[in-house]
Amino acid sequence: MKIAFVGKGGSGKTTLSSLFVRHLAAAGAPVIAVDADINQHLGAALGLEETYAAALPALGEHLPLIKDYLRGTNPRIASAETMIKTTPPGEGSRLLRVREDNPVYDACARPVELDGGTVRLMVTGPFSDADLGVACYHSKTGAVELCLNHLVDGADEYVVVDMTAGSDSFASGMFTRFDITFLVAEPTRKGVSVYRQYKEYARDFGVTLKVVGNKVQGPDDLDFLRTEVGDDLLVTVGQSDWVRAMEKGRPSRFELLEEPSRHALRLLRCAADATYELRDRERYTRQMAHFHLKNARSWGDERTGTDLAAQIDPGFVLGENVTASA
Repeated sequence: MKIAFVGKGGSGKTTLSSLFVRHLAAAGAPVIAVDADINQHLGAALGLEETYAAALPALGEHLPLIKDYLRGTNPRIASAETMIKTTPPGEGSRLLRVREDNPVYDACARPVELDGGTVRLMVTGPFSDADLGVACYHSKTGAVELCLNHLVDGADEYVVVDMTAGSDSFASGMFTRFDITFLVAEPTRKGVSVYRQYKEYARDFGVTLKVVGNKVQGPDDLDFLRTEVGDDLLVTVGQSDWVRAMEKGRPSRFELLEEPSRHALRLLRCAADATYELRDRERYTRQMAHFHLKNARSWGDERTGTDLAAQIDPGFVLGENVTASA
């Protein structure tokens, strides 16, 4: 399952996504964790030293390698240089799978040892001084979108993406790349305003959206979220001494996480697992083509000097039974 964590800055989405990654790893599930936030904190939340986390290879810095690998022998793509962030796979493209080894993972993913297992961590890389005034952060997340477009995942395989804050993910088609999106909301007007905006934008694209109430301190907070969010409220999370220790860099064993938090994580996994049988692979592939055409007309054709619409393979549907190019 492809799972996104979104929410306003400071809502706790990175903390909750890291807890969910730990929960999956403790159960023995294969996991790829992706930090796609402009503030790169997922590695530290998973227990990495800050200096090591800051030195992780950035996906954007390996974009030529990623494009060349994914292009494979696809005859519709003349060269890696003509690929953009929304280029969809087709006959001959190489696909990524969660459990495999490949050059993209070799260059861009690093194993993170947790007390319950090992996960692969990939990061977009931080917004650097060199980017100021000349680039937007979505140029960084383009590599994530390209990988998600070419990634095939099956039951009990998980790709967990910590997204950039707010509704910034709507600047690309990446918000449609997930089986379920968990929106982390505090019981405040600002917290639920991001939910309303996300819900409105995603309405026409079949996005499965569930709200995780965070920093809930009592019945009044719970009633507020129920009133504002309704049936989209999946679960709420309150104070956790284990999380506070983790944020100080001194977490105890994950098995000592308090039961209310563990219960919430089980509900998140159940909700994610339930989406697997509901997958509409044809819609997923159509949405890739939709956003690819939008980007092609807006800037892609001019920048690459290519008719990018020709990259769309009309007979191709991305699914678990698709065989990757040799």
